This record gives sequence, C-alpha cells and structure tokens, in this order.
Amino acid sequence: MYLKRSPLAPDQFPVMPDIAGVQIWTAESGAKYKNRPDVLLVKFGQDANVAGVFTKSTTPGAPVEWSRECLARYANGGLLVSAGNANVFTGRKGARDVVKMAGFAARALNRMPEDVYICATGVIGEPLDLGPFEKLFARNSFMRSHASWAQAAQAICTTDTYTKGATQTCQIDGASVSICGIAKGSGMIAPDMATMLSFIFTDANISRTLLQSLLADLCATSFNAITVDSDTSTSDTVLLVATNKASHEPIDHIADPQLAGFKQALHKLMLDLAHQVVRDGEGASKFIAVHVSGAQNEKAAKTIALSIANSPLVKTALAGEDANWGRIVMAVGKSGEKAERDKLTIHFGPHLVASHGFRAPGYDEDKLSVYMQNPELEIRVDVGVGPGEFTVWGCDLTHGYIDINADYRS
Repeated sequence: MYLKRSPLAPDQFPVMPDIAGVQIWTAESGAKYKNRPDVLLVKFGQDANVAGVFTKSTTPGAPVEWSRECLARYANGGLLVSAGNANVFTGRKGARDVVKMAGFAARALNRMPEDVYICATGVIGEPLDLGPFEKLFARNSFMRSHASWAQAAQAICTTDTYTKGATQTCQIDGASVSICGIAKGSGMIAPDMATMLSFIFTDANISRTLLQSLLADLCATSFNAITVDSDTSTSDTVLLVATNKASHEPIDHIADPQLAGFKQALHKLMLDLAHQVVRDGEGASKFIAVHVSGAQNEKAAKTIALSIANSPLVKTALAGEDANWGRIVMAVGKSGEKAERDKLTIHFGPHLVASHGFRAPGYDEDKLSVYMQNPELEIRVDVGVGPGEFTVWGCDLTHGYIDINADYRS
C-alpha cells in the first residue's frame, strides 16, 4: 500500500551523530514488505544501562511481555525490531516465536537470548512466519556494514509516511553528550505510557535507576500527551539506552545539578519525536495543540484536553476548516471533569471566540475562517475552576484515515 507523504512532515531527516557504544544494522526479510528494510538490529556496549516504558494495554503482544522481563532483569545486550507483524494475540506460539527471535539476534550479537529486547509492530492476530527471519540470520550478510539512523528509522515503519528522528547535544560537567532517537507511529496513537515504538540512545554516564525515573517522568508531557485516534496500541514501547561512554563523572541522583541540561535536552528530543508521530497521523492535514487551563488539577486538565482532541466532531470540523467552537463546549462538558460554564473562555489561536458562557463580543467569523486555513492550529480553553493546566497535541480527522485503515490488511 503506497501512502502519500504527510503534508505536515518535516523537510528532511536530521543529521544525527554516531553514539559510542551503539552499533546498528538493518535488513530486508521480505516477510511482509518488499524492497525496504523491515528488521532493525542494535548492539549495546556491555556497560550500557537501559530504561523502558511499555503499553498499559491489557492485551499486550508477546514482544512487550518479553521486553518487560528483559528490563526487570537489567538486560543490556541489544535490541531486535521487526515491522509488518505485531505478534499480538498469537497465543503460545507467539511467545515461543519471541524466544526464537531472541535466539537469532543473540547469536548474531554474541549475546545471550535473555539479554536481547524484542519489539514488533504491524498487524494484530496473525501468526508470525519465522521462515524469512531464520534465513536472514542464517546468512547474516546484512551485518557486513552498519546502518544509518535514517535506515534504522525506516526499518521500523508500518503506515508511516516518513521516517522520524531527532538529536540533541548538551554538556554534563563540561563534557559533551549526544542524544539520538528514532520513532515510528501514525495510527493507533493514544499512548498510555509512550508512543508506538521509540528508541533513544545517549553516551551519557547515568545510572539505570535514574535513567528509568527520567524516562517515566518525561513521557508524561511528551509521548503521553499526544493522540491521533484515541486508540492505545498493544505494542507501545519506548527504550532509553545510556552507553556510559561520555567522559563526565557518573550521575545517579535526580537532584544532581549537572543533570539539568541533559534532562532539558532529553525532553526536547522526546517532544520532537512525539510531535512527529502526530504530524504523521493517518490522513492528517492539521497539527493541533490543545491547551487547557483553569482546571481542578493537572490530571483534570489533561482529561479535558484529550476529550477535545479526541472528539470526532471537533476533529472533522478542524479538517473542514470550520471554526465550530460549539463542539469545544460539547467536548469540555462530556469530559466528566469540573468546569464553570459561565466562566468558560475559548481561543482559536489569537482569536477569542467565547467568554463568560457566551459568544465573545468581538467574534469575527471572517478573521477566524482565515486562521482555520493554517496547517498548525492552537485551541486554548480555560474552564474557570482551579490552577490545573495541560497541553495535548493531536490532529484532524479526514477521509484519508478511513482509506488507510479500511485497506490496512490488504
């Protein structure tokens, strides 16, 4: 299935440096896709620390269960990702296949199978055909040359229309530190931990416990603050790998002042990747920021923001460039969170459209119609209750979403 590049895509894939202690290969198994890489293999240095967050779905895939166990035993050998088949809802065979995939990767990486994380993305409910992977790893010819970050990003794509990567640099105690990350995701995006798949690597010298704390904390306002279609994947995984190759002294405490620059850079990278996922939302033509303030608390603000961003009526109005702010009122009201109707204010970008429970006195439909033609839109809502605020990023809903998902298994 050929998918047209999203109109919201960045101009090009970023130039990303190598990360000391990380080796990358990609390959074409031919299991589902032809003439493109669909397998990513990564080897971590032996001193690497790994953090991870996974879907909270109660129907997770076998790869998620395996990788959770890897994280619990502090595995740090490497990573194998396959695209095309999610290996979800495949019974005991799916679990056995993950073990075999780990064995393929372990032999290639000279690691133990239980030390290799496994991730998969694609169709749910179809048994995995191990034949192509067995042949691929029997030859191992793809390991003759290392892959680029762009090739790695392409290898994990499914319905993505472009590859997603981001990089940041910072200083820790005078030492230069690099962070590089890739992600995939386009549909089935309403993360309850992370995004579809994202893998982030840094040469920073940071303890595993601190790395895990950072990842979980920063996910809340990046990967956990995006939505395309309100559906949480069965395969969502984010891994953060620190190779400890940078020259600064180890950091193992969240209060260490040397950590501030790294935390800021890491969050910026994660937010960049999360936004790229939304910009590639299936059929999307608008990138939407929804900021809610005046809520009872941050959790309530997020709930209201998601109610707006996920509303099919709101999303289709935005696709049609219709400033139907009444649908925002509806979405606030259905959220279940406290809101003062007669204190409610709504802005579309710089334009105040509703205030004090009524249409704004200076409301100008013509000016608002011009604003709605922009590819990037901002909706700001204050519900007049308390100090809580939160921002969610989403996209519109077009017929393209239906076309892609109606034909997904074809």
